[in-house]
Amino acid sequence: MEKPRAKILVIDDTKTNIDVLDGILSMDYDIYVALNGEKGISLTEKIHPDLILLDVMMPEMDGYETLRQLHERNILHDTPVIFLTAKADAKSEQTGLDLGAVDYITKPFNPSLVKLRIKNQLDLKFQRDHLNDLVDEKTADIRKTMKVMLTSLGSLAEYRDPETGEHIRRTQVIVQKLAEQLKDHPRFKMFIKSIEYIDYYATAAPLHDIGKVGIHDEILRKPGKLTDSERDIMMLHPKMGYDVLLEATKELNGNPMVRIAADMALGHHEHWDGNGYPNHLKGDQIPVGARMMAVADVYDALVSKRPYKDPYPHEVAVKEIINGRGTQFDPDVVDAFMKIAPELPEIYEKFNDREKAS
Repeated sequence: MEKPRAKILVIDDTKTNIDVLDGILSMDYDIYVALNGEKGISLTEKIHPDLILLDVMMPEMDGYETLRQLHERNILHDTPVIFLTAKADAKSEQTGLDLGAVDYITKPFNPSLVKLRIKNQLDLKFQRDHLNDLVDEKTADIRKTMKVMLTSLGSLAEYRDPETGEHIRRTQVIVQKLAEQLKDHPRFKMFIKSIEYIDYYATAAPLHDIGKVGIHDEILRKPGKLTDSERDIMMLHPKMGYDVLLEATKELNGNPMVRIAADMALGHHEHWDGNGYPNHLKGDQIPVGARMMAVADVYDALVSKRPYKDPYPHEVAVKEIINGRGTQFDPDVVDAFMKIAPELPEIYEKFNDREKAS
Protein backbone atom coordinates (compact mmCIF):
# COMPACT_ATOMS: atom_id res chain seq x y z
CA MET A 1 0.00 0.00 0.00
CA GLU A 2 1.33 3.42 -0.99
CA LYS A 3 2.37 5.64 1.90
CA PRO A 4 0.10 8.73 2.21
CA ARG A 5 1.67 12.07 1.41
CA ALA A 6 2.64 14.22 4.35
CA LYS A 7 0.60 17.37 4.99
CA ILE A 8 2.51 20.64 5.37
CA LEU A 9 0.79 23.78 6.59
CA VAL A 10 2.39 27.08 5.53
CA ILE A 11 1.37 30.05 7.71
CA ASP A 12 2.64 33.20 5.99
CA ASP A 13 1.05 36.53 5.01
CA THR A 14 3.26 37.03 1.94
CA LYS A 15 2.00 35.41 -1.27
CA THR A 16 5.45 35.40 -2.84
CA ASN A 17 6.85 33.26 -0.02
CA ILE A 18 3.89 30.87 -0.31
CA ASP A 19 4.35 30.51 -4.09
CA VAL A 20 8.06 29.79 -3.67
CA LEU A 21 7.47 27.14 -0.99
CA ASP A 22 4.65 25.58 -2.99
CA GLY A 23 6.95 25.30 -5.97
CA ILE A 24 9.67 23.68 -3.89
CA LEU A 25 7.45 21.23 -1.95
CA SER A 26 4.23 20.45 -3.82
CA MET A 27 5.75 17.60 -5.83
CA ASP A 28 6.38 15.63 -2.63
CA TYR A 29 3.84 16.93 -0.09
CA ASP A 30 0.25 18.17 0.21
CA ILE A 31 0.49 21.91 0.89
CA TYR A 32 -2.10 23.87 2.90
CA VAL A 33 -1.95 27.65 3.31
CA ALA A 34 -3.07 30.13 5.98
CA LEU A 35 -2.47 33.86 5.50
CA ASN A 36 -2.45 34.78 9.20
CA GLY A 37 -1.93 33.25 12.62
CA GLU A 38 -5.59 32.86 13.58
CA LYS A 39 -6.42 31.03 10.35
CA GLY A 40 -3.32 28.92 10.82
CA ILE A 41 -4.50 27.86 14.27
CA SER A 42 -7.95 27.02 12.92
CA LEU A 43 -6.49 25.01 10.03
CA THR A 44 -4.13 23.15 12.34
CA GLU A 45 -7.08 21.96 14.40
CA LYS A 46 -8.96 20.94 11.26
CA ILE A 47 -6.34 19.11 9.15
CA HIS A 48 -3.77 17.98 11.77
CA PRO A 49 -0.71 18.72 9.61
CA ASP A 50 2.45 16.64 9.81
CA LEU A 51 4.62 19.78 9.81
CA ILE A 52 4.08 23.55 10.04
CA LEU A 53 6.15 26.23 8.31
CA LEU A 54 5.49 29.41 10.30
CA ASP A 55 6.51 32.91 9.30
CA VAL A 56 7.84 35.01 12.16
CA MET A 57 6.97 38.51 10.86
CA MET A 58 3.20 38.72 10.41
CA PRO A 59 0.80 41.57 11.31
CA GLU A 60 -1.64 41.31 14.24
CA MET A 61 -0.37 37.93 15.44
CA ASP A 62 3.29 37.19 14.73
CA GLY A 63 4.77 33.70 14.48
CA TYR A 64 5.90 33.62 18.09
CA GLU A 65 2.41 34.41 19.39
CA THR A 66 0.86 31.96 16.94
CA LEU A 67 3.06 29.18 18.31
CA ARG A 68 2.19 30.18 21.87
CA GLN A 69 -1.50 29.97 21.01
CA LEU A 70 -1.07 26.56 19.38
CA HIS A 71 0.47 25.25 22.60
CA GLU A 72 -2.07 26.95 24.88
CA ARG A 73 -5.01 25.52 22.94
CA ASN A 74 -3.39 22.07 23.07
CA ILE A 75 -3.90 21.39 19.36
CA LEU A 76 -0.29 21.16 18.24
CA HIS A 77 0.42 17.77 19.82
CA ASP A 78 3.71 16.47 18.35
CA THR A 79 3.61 18.42 15.09
CA PRO A 80 7.05 19.93 14.39
CA VAL A 81 7.14 23.68 13.69
CA ILE A 82 9.85 25.32 11.58
CA PHE A 83 10.08 29.10 11.64
CA LEU A 84 10.50 31.07 8.42
CA THR A 85 12.40 34.31 8.94
CA ALA A 86 14.62 36.92 7.36
CA LYS A 87 16.24 37.39 10.78
CA ALA A 88 19.38 35.34 11.24
CA ASP A 89 20.45 36.66 14.66
CA ALA A 90 20.99 34.28 17.58
CA LYS A 91 18.49 36.03 19.86
CA SER A 92 15.56 35.55 17.44
CA GLU A 93 16.52 31.93 16.91
CA GLN A 94 16.73 31.34 20.66
CA THR A 95 13.26 32.85 21.14
CA GLY A 96 11.74 30.46 18.63
CA LEU A 97 13.51 27.39 19.97
CA ASP A 98 12.44 28.27 23.51
CA LEU A 99 8.84 28.29 22.29
CA GLY A 100 9.20 24.78 20.92
CA ALA A 101 10.17 25.28 17.28
CA VAL A 102 12.42 22.53 15.93
CA ASP A 103 14.32 24.56 13.33
CA TYR A 104 14.72 27.85 11.43
CA ILE A 105 14.72 28.39 7.68
CA THR A 106 16.02 31.79 6.60
CA LYS A 107 14.89 33.84 3.64
CA PRO A 108 15.61 33.93 0.75
CA PHE A 109 14.91 30.19 0.53
CA ASN A 110 17.52 27.73 -0.64
CA PRO A 111 15.37 24.97 -2.26
CA SER A 112 17.78 22.11 -1.51
CA LEU A 113 18.20 23.20 2.11
CA VAL A 114 14.44 23.65 2.57
CA LYS A 115 13.75 20.14 1.23
CA LEU A 116 16.46 18.56 3.37
CA ARG A 117 15.41 20.21 6.62
CA ILE A 118 11.76 19.36 6.08
CA LYS A 119 12.59 15.76 5.15
CA ASN A 120 14.74 15.35 8.28
CA GLN A 121 12.01 16.69 10.57
CA LEU A 122 9.30 14.56 8.97
CA ASP A 123 11.49 11.45 9.19
CA LEU A 124 12.01 12.13 12.89
CA LYS A 125 8.27 12.69 13.42
CA PHE A 126 7.25 9.50 11.63
CA GLN A 127 9.83 7.46 13.57
CA ARG A 128 8.56 8.96 16.82
CA ASP A 129 4.94 8.28 15.84
CA HIS A 130 5.83 4.68 14.98
CA LEU A 131 7.52 4.19 18.35
CA ASN A 132 4.50 5.71 20.12
CA ASP A 133 2.21 3.31 18.23
CA LEU A 134 4.38 0.37 19.30
CA VAL A 135 4.30 1.54 22.92
CA ASP A 136 0.50 1.97 22.80
CA GLU A 137 0.12 -1.49 21.27
CA LYS A 138 2.36 -3.07 23.90
CA THR A 139 0.56 -1.21 26.68
CA ALA A 140 -2.80 -2.44 25.36
CA ASP A 141 -1.47 -6.02 25.29
CA ILE A 142 -0.24 -5.73 28.87
CA ARG A 143 -3.55 -4.24 30.00
CA LYS A 144 -5.47 -7.03 28.27
CA THR A 145 -3.28 -9.65 29.93
CA MET A 146 -3.82 -7.96 33.29
CA LYS A 147 -7.60 -7.96 32.81
CA VAL A 148 -7.64 -11.65 31.94
CA MET A 149 -5.51 -12.48 34.97
CA LEU A 150 -7.64 -10.41 37.33
CA THR A 151 -10.87 -11.87 35.97
CA SER A 152 -9.45 -15.38 36.36
CA LEU A 153 -8.38 -14.58 39.91
CA GLY A 154 -11.87 -13.25 40.68
CA SER A 155 -13.43 -16.47 39.42
CA LEU A 156 -11.56 -18.40 42.14
CA ALA A 157 -14.23 -17.25 44.57
CA GLU A 158 -16.83 -18.83 42.29
CA TYR A 159 -15.31 -22.27 42.78
CA ARG A 160 -15.53 -21.88 46.55
CA ASP A 161 -19.01 -20.36 46.63
CA PRO A 162 -21.45 -21.31 43.82
CA GLU A 163 -23.56 -18.24 44.55
CA THR A 164 -20.62 -15.94 43.90
CA GLY A 165 -20.17 -16.61 40.16
CA GLU A 166 -23.13 -14.73 38.73
CA HIS A 167 -22.97 -12.30 41.65
CA ILE A 168 -19.55 -11.02 40.62
CA ARG A 169 -20.61 -10.65 36.99
CA ARG A 170 -23.83 -8.80 37.83
CA THR A 171 -22.14 -6.46 40.29
CA GLN A 172 -19.44 -5.80 37.69
CA VAL A 173 -22.08 -4.45 35.30
CA ILE A 174 -23.59 -2.25 38.02
CA VAL A 175 -20.20 -0.84 39.03
CA GLN A 176 -19.38 -0.02 35.41
CA LYS A 177 -22.68 1.81 34.96
CA LEU A 178 -22.22 3.71 38.22
CA ALA A 179 -18.73 4.79 37.14
CA GLU A 180 -20.12 6.00 33.81
CA GLN A 181 -22.72 8.07 35.67
CA LEU A 182 -20.21 9.54 38.12
CA LYS A 183 -17.24 10.27 35.84
CA ASP A 184 -18.19 13.96 35.37
CA HIS A 185 -19.41 14.54 38.94
CA PRO A 186 -17.25 17.15 40.76
CA ARG A 187 -16.64 14.78 43.70
CA PHE A 188 -15.66 11.83 41.54
CA LYS A 189 -14.01 13.06 38.35
CA MET A 190 -10.55 13.14 39.96
CA PHE A 191 -10.95 9.41 40.73
CA ILE A 192 -12.71 8.40 37.49
CA LYS A 193 -10.33 10.29 35.24
CA SER A 194 -11.16 8.73 31.89
CA ILE A 195 -12.92 5.92 30.06
CA GLU A 196 -9.84 3.88 30.91
CA TYR A 197 -10.56 4.32 34.62
CA ILE A 198 -14.17 3.21 34.14
CA ASP A 199 -12.68 0.02 32.73
CA TYR A 200 -10.36 -0.24 35.76
CA TYR A 201 -13.30 -0.14 38.18
CA ALA A 202 -15.30 -2.65 36.13
CA THR A 203 -12.32 -5.01 35.87
CA ALA A 204 -11.58 -4.71 39.59
CA ALA A 205 -15.18 -5.37 40.67
CA PRO A 206 -15.09 -9.21 40.37
CA LEU A 207 -12.26 -9.25 42.90
CA HIS A 208 -14.24 -7.66 45.72
CA ASP A 209 -14.95 -11.04 47.35
CA ILE A 210 -11.62 -12.73 46.56
CA GLY A 211 -10.93 -12.89 50.31
CA LYS A 212 -13.68 -15.52 50.64
CA VAL A 213 -11.18 -18.01 49.23
CA GLY A 214 -9.65 -17.98 52.71
CA ILE A 215 -12.91 -18.79 54.53
CA HIS A 216 -13.57 -22.42 55.52
CA ASP A 217 -16.28 -24.27 53.56
CA GLU A 218 -18.39 -25.03 56.62
CA ILE A 219 -18.85 -21.28 57.10
CA LEU A 220 -18.82 -20.12 53.48
CA ARG A 221 -21.32 -22.74 52.32
CA LYS A 222 -23.47 -22.90 55.43
CA PRO A 223 -27.12 -22.78 54.30
CA GLY A 224 -28.50 -21.26 57.50
CA LYS A 225 -27.77 -18.25 59.65
CA LEU A 226 -24.19 -17.83 60.88
CA THR A 227 -23.35 -17.82 64.57
CA ASP A 228 -21.64 -14.78 66.05
CA SER A 229 -18.24 -16.48 65.93
CA GLU A 230 -18.82 -17.64 62.36
CA ARG A 231 -19.86 -14.15 61.38
CA ASP A 232 -16.66 -12.78 62.92
CA ILE A 233 -14.66 -15.16 60.73
CA MET A 234 -16.68 -14.23 57.63
CA MET A 235 -16.00 -10.56 58.33
CA LEU A 236 -12.29 -11.24 57.85
CA HIS A 237 -12.70 -11.70 54.08
CA PRO A 238 -12.29 -8.00 53.14
CA LYS A 239 -8.91 -7.82 54.88
CA MET A 240 -7.82 -11.18 53.41
CA GLY A 241 -8.62 -10.02 49.89
CA TYR A 242 -6.94 -6.66 50.47
CA ASP A 243 -3.72 -8.22 51.73
CA VAL A 244 -3.41 -10.48 48.68
CA LEU A 245 -4.11 -7.70 46.20
CA LEU A 246 -1.96 -5.15 48.00
CA GLU A 247 1.00 -7.50 47.75
CA ALA A 248 0.30 -7.77 44.02
CA THR A 249 0.41 -3.98 43.62
CA LYS A 250 3.97 -3.97 45.03
CA GLU A 251 5.05 -6.52 42.45
CA LEU A 252 3.28 -4.57 39.68
CA ASN A 253 4.72 -1.16 40.65
CA GLY A 254 1.44 0.20 41.98
CA ASN A 255 -0.71 -0.76 38.98
CA PRO A 256 -3.87 1.40 39.39
CA MET A 257 -6.25 -1.38 38.38
CA VAL A 258 -4.95 -3.72 41.09
CA ARG A 259 -4.84 -0.88 43.64
CA ILE A 260 -8.51 -0.12 42.92
CA ALA A 261 -9.31 -3.83 43.32
CA ALA A 262 -7.51 -3.92 46.68
CA ASP A 263 -9.39 -0.87 47.98
CA MET A 264 -12.68 -2.30 46.70
CA ALA A 265 -12.07 -5.63 48.44
CA LEU A 266 -11.23 -3.96 51.73
CA GLY A 267 -13.93 -1.29 51.80
CA HIS A 268 -17.09 -2.69 50.19
CA HIS A 269 -18.64 -3.44 53.62
CA GLU A 270 -17.80 -0.02 55.06
CA HIS A 271 -20.75 2.31 55.72
CA TRP A 272 -21.00 6.00 54.91
CA ASP A 273 -21.84 6.75 58.56
CA GLY A 274 -18.86 4.76 59.90
CA ASN A 275 -20.80 1.74 61.16
CA GLY A 276 -19.44 -0.77 58.66
CA TYR A 277 -16.41 -3.07 58.79
CA PRO A 278 -13.53 -3.90 58.97
CA ASN A 279 -12.08 -0.42 59.71
CA HIS A 280 -15.21 1.68 60.46
CA LEU A 281 -14.24 4.16 57.75
CA LYS A 282 -16.58 7.10 57.28
CA GLY A 283 -17.64 9.29 54.35
CA ASP A 284 -14.89 10.13 51.89
CA GLN A 285 -12.43 7.99 53.85
CA ILE A 286 -13.99 5.06 51.98
CA PRO A 287 -12.40 4.57 48.53
CA VAL A 288 -14.62 5.46 45.59
CA GLY A 289 -14.58 1.94 44.16
CA ALA A 290 -15.69 0.50 47.48
CA ARG A 291 -18.58 2.98 47.67
CA MET A 292 -19.84 1.94 44.25
CA MET A 293 -19.35 -1.73 45.05
CA ALA A 294 -21.26 -1.36 48.33
CA VAL A 295 -24.41 -0.31 46.47
CA ALA A 296 -23.96 -2.93 43.75
CA ASP A 297 -23.28 -5.65 46.34
CA VAL A 298 -26.37 -4.93 48.46
CA TYR A 299 -28.73 -4.54 45.52
CA ASP A 300 -27.60 -7.85 44.04
CA ALA A 301 -27.86 -9.64 47.38
CA LEU A 302 -31.41 -8.37 47.84
CA VAL A 303 -32.72 -9.43 44.42
CA SER A 304 -30.92 -12.80 44.44
CA LYS A 305 -32.18 -16.09 45.87
CA ARG A 306 -30.16 -17.45 48.76
CA PRO A 307 -30.51 -20.69 50.77
CA TYR A 308 -31.81 -18.62 53.65
CA LYS A 309 -34.11 -16.22 51.72
CA ASP A 310 -36.21 -15.68 48.59
CA PRO A 311 -35.30 -12.88 46.17
CA TYR A 312 -36.75 -9.41 46.82
CA PRO A 313 -38.60 -7.70 43.96
CA HIS A 314 -36.61 -5.02 42.15
CA GLU A 315 -38.77 -2.21 43.53
CA VAL A 316 -38.27 -3.37 47.13
CA ALA A 317 -34.50 -3.63 46.64
CA VAL A 318 -34.38 -0.11 45.18
CA LYS A 319 -36.29 1.23 48.22
CA GLU A 320 -33.75 -0.44 50.52
CA ILE A 321 -30.91 1.29 48.66
CA ILE A 322 -32.72 4.61 49.00
CA ASN A 323 -33.25 3.96 52.72
CA GLY A 324 -29.47 3.53 53.08
CA ARG A 325 -28.70 6.88 51.43
CA GLY A 326 -26.46 8.89 53.75
CA THR A 327 -26.16 6.10 56.32
CA GLN A 328 -24.90 2.95 54.62
CA PHE A 329 -24.22 4.49 51.21
CA ASP A 330 -22.66 7.61 49.71
CA PRO A 331 -25.66 9.83 48.78
CA ASP A 332 -24.20 10.70 45.37
CA VAL A 333 -23.63 7.04 44.53
CA VAL A 334 -27.25 6.31 45.44
CA ASP A 335 -28.38 9.17 43.17
CA ALA A 336 -26.32 7.66 40.34
CA PHE A 337 -27.83 4.26 41.11
CA MET A 338 -31.34 5.68 40.76
CA LYS A 339 -30.50 6.76 37.21
CA ILE A 340 -29.47 3.24 36.19
CA ALA A 341 -32.03 1.35 38.30
CA PRO A 342 -34.69 1.18 35.56
CA GLU A 343 -32.22 -0.74 33.35
CA LEU A 344 -31.40 -3.43 35.92
CA PRO A 345 -34.41 -5.79 35.58
CA GLU A 346 -33.68 -6.22 31.86
CA ILE A 347 -29.97 -6.73 32.54
CA TYR A 348 -30.74 -9.37 35.17
CA GLU A 349 -33.14 -11.12 32.80
CA LYS A 350 -30.29 -11.51 30.33
CA PHE A 351 -28.18 -13.10 33.05
CA ASN A 352 -31.05 -15.47 33.89
CA ASP A 353 -31.38 -16.43 30.22
CA ARG A 354 -27.66 -17.16 30.12
CA GLU A 355 -27.90 -19.36 33.23
CA LYS A 356 -30.82 -21.34 31.74
CA ALA A 357 -28.93 -21.86 28.49
CA SER A 358 -25.80 -23.15 30.22
